[in-house]
Amino acid sequence: MITSAQNAKIQWVRKLAAQKKERDDSGCYVIEGVRSVEEAVRSAEICRLIFYTAPLTPRAAELVRSAAERGIPAEEITEQLMKSVSDTASPQGVLAVMEKRAQSLPENVDFVLLLDTIRDPGNLGTLFRTAAAAGVDLILLSPGCADPYAPKVIRSAMGGHLKIPFVQMNWAEMASFLRRFPAMQILASDMEGGQACWNCDFTKPTTLIIGSEADGISDAAQDLSDGKVFIPMSGNIESLNAAVAAGILIFEVARQRR
Repeated sequence: MITSAQNAKIQWVRKLAAQKKERDDSGCYVIEGVRSVEEAVRSAEICRLIFYTAPLTPRAAELVRSAAERGIPAEEITEQLMKSVSDTASPQGVLAVMEKRAQSLPENVDFVLLLDTIRDPGNLGTLFRTAAAAGVDLILLSPGCADPYAPKVIRSAMGGHLKIPFVQMNWAEMASFLRRFPAMQILASDMEGGQACWNCDFTKPTTLIIGSEADGISDAAQDLSDGKVFIPMSGNIESLNAAVAAGILIFEVARQRR
């Protein structure tokens, strides 16, 4: 059992959780919780290390046992140390260090989600989870988005980041990529102007641009888009949370295509 806060592995995991630079330099990130670690271990990504605290639930014990059988180092640490490396107030007792998978652009896409400066980690993770559930082919992250491997993003994504490709690009790179698909309509979500989402034809190849709740759609996003789409509301509320609005639009696309 690891009991010292000065242990090199403990210090490394703490850095991974706290510092984007460490995640970028090492190519690794931290994922927490039995269900999330299960999915990560089953995925194509490489698990570097598992920390756990006793007592374990039967499900967690099976996860640790199967990981050890695969040759993944699994080390018990004290509850106090788990709290020190965890990003949650009440850790579930299992944490893993994963290698980032190599992200590449698909050759063919029919449904793209372009996230325009989504800075809130919880919203970004929720968008990953929703996009994966609705069958989005690709997520494009504009400059200014939160780090997709930040602990709160990973926690909110609940494994969604493992199930859908995502690439961070500048606006020129995104425009160049989307021009490969001349039939693709690029629609920016906006509270004013454009078409009501119920009247849009989402059976066509579609890129949806979702802006931040605070700032809306950027000038760069408007320049890239072909038009705007909005969600009709009663008028008693000025705007919706970015992740909620995106969820409505994403599943309207899915509904029309089904």
